[in-house]
Amino acid sequence: MADTVGLESALGIIAVSVFLGALGLAAFVFFSLRKNSQNSSEEEKSKELSDSVNHKDKNGQKKIKPRTSSKKKTSNVVQNHRRQFSLLKGHTDHVFDLDFSQNGKYLASAAQDRTVRLWSVKDFKEKEHKYIRANVDFDHATKVNFSPDSSEDIRQPQKPLRFRAFITALANGNTIRVFKTSKKKDGSGTAVTGEFDFPVRHKTEIINIAIAANGKYIMSCSRDTTIILWDLKGEVLATLDTLQMQNTFCSLSPCGKFVASAGFTPDVKLWEVEFDKSDGFRKVSRAMELKGHTAGVYHFTFSSDSTRMATVSKDGTWRVWDIDVEYIKKEDPHLLLTGIYDASCNVFDNMLIAMSPDAYVTAISMGRSLALFNTENGNLEEFLEDVHGDNITAIAWHPSSRYLATAGGNDRQIRVWHNAVGIKVEIDDLEGRLMRAKSDTIRGRLEQQILEARASLDKLNV
Repeated sequence: MADTVGLESALGIIAVSVFLGALGLAAFVFFSLRKNSQNSSEEEKSKELSDSVNHKDKNGQKKIKPRTSSKKKTSNVVQNHRRQFSLLKGHTDHVFDLDFSQNGKYLASAAQDRTVRLWSVKDFKEKEHKYIRANVDFDHATKVNFSPDSSEDIRQPQKPLRFRAFITALANGNTIRVFKTSKKKDGSGTAVTGEFDFPVRHKTEIINIAIAANGKYIMSCSRDTTIILWDLKGEVLATLDTLQMQNTFCSLSPCGKFVASAGFTPDVKLWEVEFDKSDGFRKVSRAMELKGHTAGVYHFTFSSDSTRMATVSKDGTWRVWDIDVEYIKKEDPHLLLTGIYDASCNVFDNMLIAMSPDAYVTAISMGRSLALFNTENGNLEEFLEDVHGDNITAIAWHPSSRYLATAGGNDRQIRVWHNAVGIKVEIDDLEGRLMRAKSDTIRGRLEQQILEARASLDKLNV
């Protein structure tokens, strides 16, 4: 009897061991297959991205062919991207717009949570990001624009600027609200207050606002075909009809001389805004047009010196133009470059384009992704795919050109990116100038600039 019990116990132990061994083997096979599947998926995704980015047209230019629509897609967002400098969190609703102050110290963001936040740029590299909060009472802001450092007091144009100011476009009020920032009376920080609203003049949604760099006037444009030029007190100087069926974008040149519009038609129109010697408004008159696109223009951007413009169109191209022409003598702008992106999928409700202040890089938003192009030759240098959880709603370059910020709409986040592409293009430019330099002094200065630029790249681990 004892032998029988012992035998049964041994057989039981053996059975359990066999069962556990089989279970372990099954688990090993399962996880091995899963890992292989994941690796295969990553390889396929990488190859698909490579194919989409490196696809070329018949002229050999790179094209970007988006794989799927990016509408309301919040999964698969790339976290901790190697180009990401900072991630700004705090807004609790849709982020509409961004703008850097001219001195580069602040980034303003406008959101549907009824706030405008002024982020401290010096804190971007820190874990905690400080900001000044401005409440938009009884409304929310869809656009925000800093006043130029050299502008006058927006309430008292005859006196020098005593505080930093900014303007917003109100969603419900459909007008402009002026805010000022000042020191708190107790010296504990900065206070932001809404000063006054402009009269309601637009009949449809305001799509952009801007303060002229010379501080003499303010521009607003709406979804219909209306552009309004205002003085700093909110009095209308002029009203323009763009005759483009529907405006898609309007803006001012950095010099403050031109107001431009894009719309349903494939051209971009520019007007010259003139003032007399005593800074009194004289007139606004047609200056020139950018012609060549075969479909409507989504968006455009000026170079910081107002001599060039870049446009992005529904026709699958983006273009760079020389607008430093004698338009008074009917000289037309010159087309400098045509870049390619693939519009065949037609998945974008809108695209944004922004040229870096140093003009080396042109950034174009494509749904939730960002493409960085070489402005000189049109080559796609870098494609940041799926970096937001919603379509990109704003692009803003820091005045230094060293980084740019993007807003992700309903993902409520603002991401700041290192501009490694710009540094590379700058090095190429400096090396070309070094080869042509004839003076030892100039060569020495260029060599030093190249060393500094390469050191900046090394810090980014490029």
